[in-house]
Amino acid sequence: MKSMTGYGKGTITGEDFSVSVDLKTVNNRFLDIHLRAGSELAALEPAIKKQISSRLSRGRVDVTISLERTAQLAYELNRPLIAGYIDALKQLQQDFNIGGELDINLLARIPGALQPARNGIDERVIAALHGALNQALDELERMREQEGDALRVELRDRVQKIEALVPTIEASAEGLADAYRQRLQKRIGELLNRGGQVVEIDPARLAQEVAYLADRSDVSEEMVRLRSHLAQFQEALDAPGEAGKMLDFLLQELNREANTTLSKSTDLTIKEAGLAIKAEVEKLREQVQNVE
Repeated sequence: MKSMTGYGKGTITGEDFSVSVDLKTVNNRFLDIHLRAGSELAALEPAIKKQISSRLSRGRVDVTISLERTAQLAYELNRPLIAGYIDALKQLQQDFNIGGELDINLLARIPGALQPARNGIDERVIAALHGALNQALDELERMREQEGDALRVELRDRVQKIEALVPTIEASAEGLADAYRQRLQKRIGELLNRGGQVVEIDPARLAQEVAYLADRSDVSEEMVRLRSHLAQFQEALDAPGEAGKMLDFLLQELNREANTTLSKSTDLTIKEAGLAIKAEVEKLREQVQNVE
């Protein structure tokens, strides 16, 4: 199990260049890659994203790539852009009868007028970039695994707290039928004795009402499903690969069983245990949002 939070950096230096890659990841439902790199690396963006997606499955990934040259860099003119700019200026002079000469400093400041030579990114730079990216991904994954191990310990601790509450609910549920019988018998007796008359209660009818109330408040099925979901949650914590989506689904089911238990029972002990389960589920949900 891995966390979606992590950081990694890789650097490779060549004879006349240096490439560094910084990766930072945070939680996200899907894989969302944001790349910041120079314009000369724009053509490599699909390959960079493919390399990242082959290693990561979820999370927002912020990628910063820096390419530094240690030798003189050749530039080329963007001739169509400059020619169009000059033609527009000449037309401006003609239309408005403006004098003056073109200034080379003005032309040099046109965005995109001077560009790195297209042959500036060769196979050496490309190989170094992918190598630096692999270094950053290796470091990132080590950190995500360490964070995942810490998360696993905390999640397992909270799951065990929920497991400890299940026997409390089951023990309280076992005595509900007798409690209902005594309560109902006492209540009926109080109502019948208000007028000073004593009426004998039909045991069969009383047993029928008690059975109906006990059936409505029976939470045995909920506890069976709750135990099953907890066991699956424990297995998912140790399963290889992506676990976040499965854990999130199981938490929804655990919350559903806790809600059903609370709606069925009026017993104070069961209600307290059910609310405690919901509180632990909510804390689990906050942590699971960061699991890949």
